[in-house]
Parts: sequence; C-alpha cells; structure tokens
Amino acid sequence: MSYAQLKKRLDVGETLILDGATGTELQRRGAKMDSSAWSAPVVLDDPKLLTEIHADYIRAGADVVTANTFSALRMLLAPSGYGDRVEEITRRSVEVAQQARALAAGSRPVAVAGSISHMVPTVEGENRSDPSRMPSDAEIADNLNELAQTLKKSGADLIILEMMFHPQQAKMALDAALATGLPVWFGMSARRSKDGRIVTFESEADLPVEPITGLIPASGVDAAGCMHTGAEIMLEALKPVRKAFKGPLLAYPDSGYFEMPEWRFVDVIPPDRLERFYLSWLEAGVQVIGGCCGLTADHVKAAVSARDKFKKMPQRALS
Repeated sequence: MSYAQLKKRLDVGETLILDGATGTELQRRGAKMDSSAWSAPVVLDDPKLLTEIHADYIRAGADVVTANTFSALRMLLAPSGYGDRVEEITRRSVEVAQQARALAAGSRPVAVAGSISHMVPTVEGENRSDPSRMPSDAEIADNLNELAQTLKKSGADLIILEMMFHPQQAKMALDAALATGLPVWFGMSARRSKDGRIVTFESEADLPVEPITGLIPASGVDAAGCMHTGAEIMLEALKPVRKAFKGPLLAYPDSGYFEMPEWRFVDVIPPDRLERFYLSWLEAGVQVIGGCCGLTADHVKAAVSARDKFKKMPQRALS
C-alpha cells in the first residue's frame, strides 16, 4: 500500500525523496565492512545500528528506504562463510527497514526497497573485479534470481537495480527483478572518461552508456536514471536515459570513492552545495532524488529542502 501511494505521486509529477547511503553509512558509524560481502553481514551483528540509519533517513524526509541487500549475493557472501545465510540476511535486512518505518514514519507512507546490484568479487583495496574469482554467467544469473525472489518473499515493496553498468550483467539483474512482479526502479552508474565522454562506471574499459539505457523496457520499470554517479556529470548522464525512457527520472549521486571493502570519505560534497544540484535536476524534470555512497541524512534533508523550493518554481523538462 505504501508504494501504491507513492506511485500515484510519481504519476502526477510529484517529487519523491530517496534515502542516502546504507553501506557506507554503516561504515561511517563504526560497523566493520567484510572483505568479500562488504556491508551485507552487518544485519546479523548489529541490526540496531541498521535500524537507526533507516529511521534517521525517514525522519529526514525519505519516502523510500533501501534495505541493506546491495551485496547480499551468494557469490559475495560465500567466501566469508555466509553462503548458507543468504535468505536470512536478505529477510532480516528487509525486516529491519520495515521496523524502522514503523518506528519513524508515523502515518506518512514510506516504501521499503530491496537493492540488487550485479557486484562481483572485487580485488581487496581496489575498485575493480577480481578476474581470478569471476563467477560464470550462469552462476551470476542464479545469484541474482535468488536474491530477487528472496526480496519478494521477504516483503520488499519494490526493487531498485543499483549500479547497472555492465551490459550483460545488467540484463541479468533486470530480468531477475522483473520476474518477481514487484515494481522496479533502474539505476545506471556513469563516469567521465579521460577524453571527456560520459561512459559506464566500468573501470576496466570505457563502455558507452547506450547499451545500458537500451535495456530499460518501455513498460515494467516505474523510474529510471543515474545513481552512484558524480553530481557534476549527473545531468549529462541523464540525457541518454531520457532518450531511452519516458517515465519518471531518478538521480542520486555518490561522493568520495571506494577501496574494497571501505569507502573513502574524501571531498564529500557539502549538503548546501548538493541542494543546488538537486534543484537543478528537479528543474530539468527529475522526480526522484536522494543519495548514494558517502552521503548522509543531512544530504537527504538538502533534497527535501530542494523539493520544497521547487514546488514554488515553474517546471521544465530534460531535453
């Protein structure tokens, strides 16, 4: 019911506020990040901290909170000894977000999203995949389907596909999400190449974004856009999304950088500066704004402030 109410707001052009980072916020507040499974196992050891983070985002004004399942794939959990706890970790992550909603939302509708990435084993201390531990395509697809179906069974209101940047793996993730019948949001990640082009976030090759945006179906995805992407390039990165997708756009940037298994909180964008970016994105036609890695409840408050200012302004669409 919460998502249905929010979907009605999307359909009439209103702005929705997404939460900020989950995994990096756990790290920032003292949780230990796992060398393979990153933030996913924290729910087993410190569900109270995770609940507090979700509740803080809701109190800051988030309409959607994201369960801590970005790295809850069997191929990431197994090397650290959590392979037989995929369902437990996923279920408890959704339950914690639901508990935070009950604690902090009051009568305001807040949806709980399950996060799915196509994250694969990563070289420790770096931000690139480990070719010596790369699973087969069949294993990756099985992992994605297992997580998607477990999110559905656990009661997630929708699925957010996060950091879609590898064409083949993004297609697998999209197929897994759509097979659940849950509402789906699609988040591509992009960067600027050395020669100035907007390319996918893939670190080992400068891949064009069109094979990613071309995956977004005409129906079945309720919102699409860019996330885990620098605020400075967000509008430019959204243009190919808008060309491929005519529904509501989403934008939630990161700030800092990743060295597995920890986020480096370097030059994190101040909330007041990000508010100006938020306002420019809303003016350009974006409807869902929030934060990704490195960003906090203060950044979500900046999104709320931008939304409130935008309500008083004339609108224009991204071209």
